[in-house]
Amino acid sequence: MLAQLYLKDLQAPPIVISLLTSFVWMGTLIGSTMWGTLADRYSRKRLLLMILTLSAVATGSLALLLPPAGVLPAVFLRVLMVTGIAPVTMAIVSAVSTDDHRGRDLSYLSASRSAGSALGKISAGFLLAYLGYRFTFIWLALLPIGACLFLLFLPQAGGSGRKRQSLSASLRRGGLNGLYISGALRQMGTSGAASLIFVYMATLGIPVGIMGTINAIGAATSVLGTLVFGHLSDLVGRKAIFTFGFGISALAPMIFAFSRGGWGIALGYFILGMSFSSLYAGSTSYIGDRTPMERQGTMFGLFNSSRGIGGVIGPLIAGALTPLVGFRGMFLAMAGIAFLGLLTVLAKTEQENGGRT
Repeated sequence: MLAQLYLKDLQAPPIVISLLTSFVWMGTLIGSTMWGTLADRYSRKRLLLMILTLSAVATGSLALLLPPAGVLPAVFLRVLMVTGIAPVTMAIVSAVSTDDHRGRDLSYLSASRSAGSALGKISAGFLLAYLGYRFTFIWLALLPIGACLFLLFLPQAGGSGRKRQSLSASLRRGGLNGLYISGALRQMGTSGAASLIFVYMATLGIPVGIMGTINAIGAATSVLGTLVFGHLSDLVGRKAIFTFGFGISALAPMIFAFSRGGWGIALGYFILGMSFSSLYAGSTSYIGDRTPMERQGTMFGLFNSSRGIGGVIGPLIAGALTPLVGFRGMFLAMAGIAFLGLLTVLAKTEQENGGRT
């Protein structure tokens, strides 16, 4: 949000602003698989220390009030680091979980990340309103430094030394390749819509402080949603939960298309929070059930990387479409792409026998 608004104040064209989101997801695409693979081989505690330290450096560099050509690589580096937190920590949690409780255990982890995201988004809007860009970026850079202190309480955790199953064989188990393709399509639609949403809100006259609060609704919804859907995935099966998430993902861009004020955008973000929490809780549990322990970090990272592919492509399509068809046409196109993700996941993944995996 801050980077989008900063580029807008620099009068960057829409294609450059939407390119920012592509850089974010390019970092996710590369970083998720990279850090997941490293988590299967090296000390996860040391990896987390490296991730937090370098993310602080990248965020702090934005306080220099860089031109657009500097903002894009700085944001990319930050995301390249931060995106490693998910596969590394999920590999730690999944390794000590069982099939009966994996959904619940992973949901606690996802909920904590969503809570931090919500608090960060809410505070970022108000910090910007009162402190300006420079001091807001400095403040946000201090947070991962503080997080490093808590790593002292973690035990050393390294990857498995066992021979690993081939990646192609892992992808074929239970239709994981179909799940990853669906994740890319869904993210293409939602990230494309999100890449210009703050510019769209600015055209509607929504104040920047309110933008931050609206932006946080999705993450706040995910806090409770991941806990609920994580438990439900243990009870009713993984596919039922992630199919629901993919199904409602297309609704959010459609709501954005016809919104003319903050309440409509807020509803769209609530739907996004529900869709993400359900598909993520179900999908990560589904992956954990079907992946050998020595491949867990890689496969969790690959799932986030598949979403990263969609996150790179979606904003490029949105940025190119908006001057031609306007915001409404762009949002509707993104909804159609997200709907393709639902059709793919229905066709490609396995139905569990008897509900629970």
